[in-house]
Amino acid sequence: MAIEQYRQIIQQLILKRAKRGLSQEGMETQVILDTERDQYLLLHTGWRRNRRTHGCSLHLDIKDGKIWIQHDGTEAGIATQLLELGVSKEDIVLAFHSPHMRQFTEFVSN
Repeated sequence: MAIEQYRQIIQQLILKRAKRGLSQEGMETQVILDTERDQYLLLHTGWRRNRRTHGCSLHLDIKDGKIWIQHDGTEAGIATQLLELGVSKEDIVLAFHSPHMRQFTEFVSN
């Protein structure tokens, strides 16, 4: 697949998840889609009761023609969703695993 297709797939997945975002009062879902630098994030910020909350549920990058999953805080797993949308295993890097541990996954070990 071409990089432009990867951009579209990632944006589609993040926007879909953002629509299902937190509906709690005082919380905001933020979508960061930086197609120039190929960095994509889904953030949640705000206040729960008297505590500040700021967290990232998804962080993906496109580097060297591959999708790097930097963080995945989803239940379903973004890698599974990428596969379902036609992204090959060879083009997915589980960056949240150490380089040594990646060799034991079904995905690329860059």
